[in-house]
Amino acid sequence: MDLEKKVKKMGLGHEEGFGAPCLKCKEKCEGFELHYWRKICRNCKCGQEEHDIPSSNEEDRKVGKLFEDTKYTTLIEKLKNDPVYKRNVMILSSPVPAKKNITIDTVTYEWAPPVQNQALARQYMQMLPKEKQPVAGSEGAQYRKKQLAKQLPAHDQDPSKCHELSPSEVKHMEQFVKKYKREALGVGDVKLPGDVEVRAPDENNLKNGGGRGTSSAVGTMEKSPNRKASQYSCYHCKLNMKEGDPAVYAERAGYDKLWHPGCFICCTCSELLVDMIYFWKNGNLYCGRHYCDSERPRCAGCDELIFSNEYTLAEGQNWHLKHFCCFDCDCVLAGITYLTVNDKPVCKSCYMKNHAVICQGCHNAIDPEVQRVTYNNFNWHATRECFLCSCCSKCLIGQKFISVEGMLFCSVACKEKMMS
Repeated sequence: MDLEKKVKKMGLGHEEGFGAPCLKCKEKCEGFELHYWRKICRNCKCGQEEHDIPSSNEEDRKVGKLFEDTKYTTLIEKLKNDPVYKRNVMILSSPVPAKKNITIDTVTYEWAPPVQNQALARQYMQMLPKEKQPVAGSEGAQYRKKQLAKQLPAHDQDPSKCHELSPSEVKHMEQFVKKYKREALGVGDVKLPGDVEVRAPDENNLKNGGGRGTSSAVGTMEKSPNRKASQYSCYHCKLNMKEGDPAVYAERAGYDKLWHPGCFICCTCSELLVDMIYFWKNGNLYCGRHYCDSERPRCAGCDELIFSNEYTLAEGQNWHLKHFCCFDCDCVLAGITYLTVNDKPVCKSCYMKNHAVICQGCHNAIDPEVQRVTYNNFNWHATRECFLCSCCSKCLIGQKFISVEGMLFCSVACKEKMMS
């Protein structure tokens, strides 16, 4: 299968991915080209979320697929049997007085909480950090897009987005997805604390550990007494709510708990839960990625959850057996010498070619298994032939020396002679 077909199979069309620059390392990436099984760019090794790829439709389909067969079907619509997320886009217009004319200042939010009261949605937005407000064309919109890719990877819910799963693995994955949709997945509600009726915890849920996020976590409704907002405290930061400020509620947690908009975050990565999509487990909010990580091992090579019985543990991470490979050339590392570069395994050949430090003496790469001398970010083989005075060639191993921009001198006299 050629690269373009592989890219399309992984859910990214040629016209969407190729030519999209990397926002992280523009200097060395001419465009996004998907590796055939890693979820990274072949050119710069950055993730797809770092590239300027116009993928709103693909993102909406991904979230629509997540909500399919759940109680949140009102958030998706069917177009040719393709579930599409009906993302709530909010456009706010307000007149701005100029010298003579009145101009209209329009702000478009790429996502806003789906509440009927637009003023409440606007309050919610203003309570988020400015750099995380998803205003179209802003840093906040890029943040939301990046978090969609990180928190809700398509390959955590759709076997067709994974690389060469066996029929057994597909079956196990489908069962896993059904289970988390039934027990953990939810979408936050934005409400004023005084407008909410408290739901009492269900006794059966308490017996099951109270917090596994089962459907019984909703409980039964009880009328809440009249309380001021200041009498409600945020479940995360424990600070009281301010009068008139909206709060976020998570149905699976029970309506006796509430969060400040900026506190509705994943307990693992501490990032805002994108579009308020949460997973509830053992009294904690998770984003999709970190909920799945708490349930299944994840392959450090392909970023997919592991559903096979056999996998390997290396460098403190889990790997599919076939994916414990050199990060540069993809050769399998089982039984051969490898090194790590930025926590990624690399075969010795690629290390010497791409990552090894260069000796200032002989200008050759330094084998990681031999002794070397490092000083002020310069390196030398620890040999008589390389670590020597740049003027008189005296060996400097075990001797005092003077270093000037990678040159070594045994004495002030040699330095002055060489520099004059």
